[in-house]
Amino acid sequence: MKFVRFIMKNAALASVPKHIDHFSKFSPSPLSMKQFLDFGSINACEKTSFVFLRQELPVRLSNIMKEINLLPDKLLTTPSVQTVQSWYIQSLMEILEFLDKNPDDYKVLGEFVDALVTIRNRHNDVVPTMAEGIIEYKEVFPQDLMTNQNIQYFLDRFYMSRISIRMLINQHTLIFDGTLNPVHPNTIGSIDPHCQVGDVVQDAFNSAKMLCEQYYLRSPDLILQEICVKEKKNYPISIEYVPSHLYHMLFELFKNAMRATIETHDDSNNLPPIKVMVSLGDEDMSIKVSDKGGGVPFRRIENLFSYMYSTAPAPHIGERTRPPLAGFGYGLPISRLYAKYFQGDLQLYSMEGHGTDAVIYLKALSTDSIERLPVYNKTALKNYKVSQEADDWCIPSKEPLDLSSFY
Repeated sequence: MKFVRFIMKNAALASVPKHIDHFSKFSPSPLSMKQFLDFGSINACEKTSFVFLRQELPVRLSNIMKEINLLPDKLLTTPSVQTVQSWYIQSLMEILEFLDKNPDDYKVLGEFVDALVTIRNRHNDVVPTMAEGIIEYKEVFPQDLMTNQNIQYFLDRFYMSRISIRMLINQHTLIFDGTLNPVHPNTIGSIDPHCQVGDVVQDAFNSAKMLCEQYYLRSPDLILQEICVKEKKNYPISIEYVPSHLYHMLFELFKNAMRATIETHDDSNNLPPIKVMVSLGDEDMSIKVSDKGGGVPFRRIENLFSYMYSTAPAPHIGERTRPPLAGFGYGLPISRLYAKYFQGDLQLYSMEGHGTDAVIYLKALSTDSIERLPVYNKTALKNYKVSQEADDWCIPSKEPLDLSSFY
């Protein structure tokens, strides 16, 4: 019996490339925040969700799995990246098992929820495992600009795809697992139709403050201001959003702001506060986090969003004692992806010698908050094949030019 199962498993594995080729020919179907909300609150039908997801999840998985294979061989063969690739293959195979099952069978629907929970748990460590793969690659192989750009391009798309897949899985499992969230009883899946922005700001700040005080034994204070242009008055601002996504972005910004503030004002007894302004307009909901942490040089701003760069010392893989306010250097780039996922953005404006303003832009209307999804096509393929060309602008040399030889 074990031998039969072994043969069947190998046969299924052998068919994986064929399935990936098939499903990658389809483009993912982006959903709006309003569609997520309407489906979960008014038309919540487990059968409809099951039929949609058993097709959509293989499409999203296959699109990004085609791109994994375009990574440099030296990165693709690292143990960590191969582990991640095996997780994706296994998850795809498990979803494909439901393609021919009867959506009217309640037992099938229950098994599907269980399978999604298993897949979500399997992928919990995708980000740190992929980060370890990058470290393994950087420690062994020399770096070049074009390879780094390709890796940056891939990881932005890979992590955005992961956010979208987890969003679909969370919506289905949270709505149809038959239980109510006791902490947030009014949420629809992972979305809060009345997400109190100020409360999320306070929660994220308190979590970062606790970490900061554990490590530095002190922390700056918070000054929060809310402005609502639409109502011409200030009151607690709420939007339709995923609180966990907003929390993730704010927690990262607060960690960075606290670390910079304390290290810049190490000799001072009084730390300047971190100021947060929340503004709701007709189109945008913006959150500005301002610190006086000394800022960063303009030329380094884009590096802060690079997966190949970190301001903190690189952690050793498996290390448990690294400073809690630093890590793999993935906090900012992934936070920006959370903002971009529903058509927003995260931007940094820094004044070296003074401090930094970080601004999160989100859509004010749920109809405008539409998933931003990577699609595998000829344009994507072209981005992996770009070669280094001569710059059409002069590049300043690091050392002054010696003109004595010309006289």
